[in-house]
Amino acid sequence: MTSYRCPVRLLWTLSLLATTLAACVPAKELPPPAETATSSPIPTETTTSSPVPTATPTATPTPTPRTPPSLPVPYQNDSLTPFGSPHPYIPDVCQYLQDKWSSENSAPGTVVMAIMFHSITREAIASPDQISEYNFRQLMNALHDKGFQTITTTQLLDFMETNAKIPERSILIIVDDRRTSAYYDAWFREYWEKWGWPVVNAWISTDLSTADLWQQQVDLENEGWVDHQAHGFQHFAIGPDSSDEYIMQELQKPIEAFQEYFHKTPIAFIWPGGRITPHAVGMARSLGYQLGFTDNPRGPVMFNWVPLADIPDLQRPNWDAEGPANDPLLVLPRYWDTDAIVHVNEVIQAGLEAAAYAEQNKATELEYYEIVCASKYGPIP
Repeated sequence: MTSYRCPVRLLWTLSLLATTLAACVPAKELPPPAETATSSPIPTETTTSSPVPTATPTATPTPTPRTPPSLPVPYQNDSLTPFGSPHPYIPDVCQYLQDKWSSENSAPGTVVMAIMFHSITREAIASPDQISEYNFRQLMNALHDKGFQTITTTQLLDFMETNAKIPERSILIIVDDRRTSAYYDAWFREYWEKWGWPVVNAWISTDLSTADLWQQQVDLENEGWVDHQAHGFQHFAIGPDSSDEYIMQELQKPIEAFQEYFHKTPIAFIWPGGRITPHAVGMARSLGYQLGFTDNPRGPVMFNWVPLADIPDLQRPNWDAEGPANDPLLVLPRYWDTDAIVHVNEVIQAGLEAAAYAEQNKATELEYYEIVCASKYGPIP
């Protein structure tokens, strides 16, 4: 009988030996495990924000103040101001510049030529203050042909004070002394009817006038084309030796008479004989007069520009020096009717030159106004 015990034992023995040998062999290194794709969680933003640091304020640079330019001197015209010079009279420079350059007012170079008439005659000339009918009409026609228009005393005052609009070439016709209504009808009414030219009556308020003469003046005043202004009471020239009582009479009596007859107060005083003193001018201003006229034909007037003399003129002893009165509006110049026509072109030329001079300096004056005046006075209209 064949036995199988040996082979079975042999197989078991071999299997045990293989297991033992495998345990004695060193183990191989395994590769590191692969990283997972799982990323770190993103922190969620909370509603509570971290405090923001306060910014340090930065100093604002202070703008450098603009330096205003120097203003030009007034327009000069020595040929029209013998032994004198233009005198400005508006102390507020800013107000002057605003009025000067406002488009609502008169243009620079607007001139006013005041002309006084004493006696117009058809007869032969008998005194230096008379003008013939021919020369009178020649003068009136020449003024009209060259573009002049007449204005009233109130218009002149508004122009001189605020540069209110008037014709660029203006005249103020002043008829001195006591004239009847027939005189105005004969010589001036036709120019009122043709051209609308009013007249100023420099009226002497003496007690010697009759009731009829007074009524004639009232009627002329009420018609609206003859504007009465004061020309004294006794009508004697005022000088250094005149007493305060006499000066006050010459100034005050017309005010009382005008209020009684014309129901108005005169704004202008036409100095008798054209003579003045600084003291008398001060008294006139204190009584409310706003304009005054001498007989000195120094030239036309413009806004803030009156030609006056500061010292006596030895060649013209009857021309009192107006400058010392320190009130240009109360010592305005007037041309005589007898020689006004020879000065018409000079007046026109003065206006043209003044306009050109103003335009030349316009940028400088407007810059000065912008720097110095605009913040207080506002823009120029």
